[in-house]
Amino acid sequence: MRKAQEEVRRVAKDKGKVEDDDLQYLPYLHNVLKETLRLHPPGPLLLPHECIIDTKINGYDILTKTRVFINAWAIGRDAKFWSEEPEAFRPERFERKMRDVEFKGRHFELIPFGAGRRICPGMMLGVVTVELALANVLNGFDWELPCGMRCEEMDMSEGFRMVSHKKVPLTVVAIPAAGFT
Repeated sequence: MRKAQEEVRRVAKDKGKVEDDDLQYLPYLHNVLKETLRLHPPGPLLLPHECIIDTKINGYDILTKTRVFINAWAIGRDAKFWSEEPEAFRPERFERKMRDVEFKGRHFELIPFGAGRRICPGMMLGVVTVELALANVLNGFDWELPCGMRCEEMDMSEGFRMVSHKKVPLTVVAIPAAGFT
């Protein structure tokens, strides 16, 4: 989080806040969001699709009218593609060989919002809103774990429903950053 916070504060230093025009100068923050959506897609199973013709995929027969669900959660953790510790939170993976991988539906390794004609129509608004909010929260506050808790003790496991949620709520302590009190 420190790396993202330093990047945000470098961009926001003169204005005191991050505006939407500033997001283009926050590549690491964008990578944090991509990594978050890879590990924790908003909907682990994408909306179902119905096969319109008999199809064979990897030796499996998919008959006409079969409903197919895409498991975005499993795709985001596929060790064949995400070979560098697929379960680990590593935004840096998007700085190197995964640099061009985006969640806009062109790369099927990262599809938290779907792909093709049925991609989520609110995706861009949602992403910009989250990036802007996250940037300003990182700019305005420093963060600590409660009561001397260590990062390794945090339970990041998820409950499995139609939308992703944490089994154990995340609790952190917000401390106003210098100049924001």
